[in-house]
Amino acid sequence: MISITNTLATTTVESQYSNNANSKIKQLDFLQKVIEGLQDGILILTEIGEIVHANASARIICSQISQGISQANFVPPAIWDHCKWLIDRSLFPNQHIIFSDEFVVNKLNIFRLRVRWLDVDPSQRPCLLVTIENKYETLKNVAIAEVKKYDLTPREAEIWLLYRSNYSYKEIALQLYISLNTVKKHMKNIHAKRQGNID
Repeated sequence: MISITNTLATTTVESQYSNNANSKIKQLDFLQKVIEGLQDGILILTEIGEIVHANASARIICSQISQGISQANFVPPAIWDHCKWLIDRSLFPNQHIIFSDEFVVNKLNIFRLRVRWLDVDPSQRPCLLVTIENKYETLKNVAIAEVKKYDLTPREAEIWLLYRSNYSYKEIALQLYISLNTVKKHMKNIHAKRQGNID
């Protein structure tokens, strides 16, 4: 009887352990998919600049910042300089300081960078969490939503996307090979649609 009871207890404990392990694996898989699906770049770096994790967006952004250099474990100087600034000014890694800045690579690549300490496991050294937003991509997504909201024509949509990306009327005309007056006419129509859509 005793050996049967011990065997049942052991089996129950093993089953619970297995269920907990499977649950944790599913949670980690879910979090990994969430992080990989983010538009913003997510980098986790050590204090000496080694990459612990980089999501797909971060790898693309690092390549854009480095003008195509995409080496494993390479942190572009534009990002690492911001990390060093936080490291140099932090008396204690667990301080809740967030360093935020913007830097421009070119007109289509303007990045907002945020760096803060990430202290997940007290038994290990803290890491830096770096989030990188491509402002152009964010503006483009807003503009695409506005194109649908205001029911713009395909040409108006092209013009609106460029306008929301801080192109001047003259730059829009050059980009789309149309006259400045055509741009002005389309922009007048767009503004009329926007005014008519105000709730």
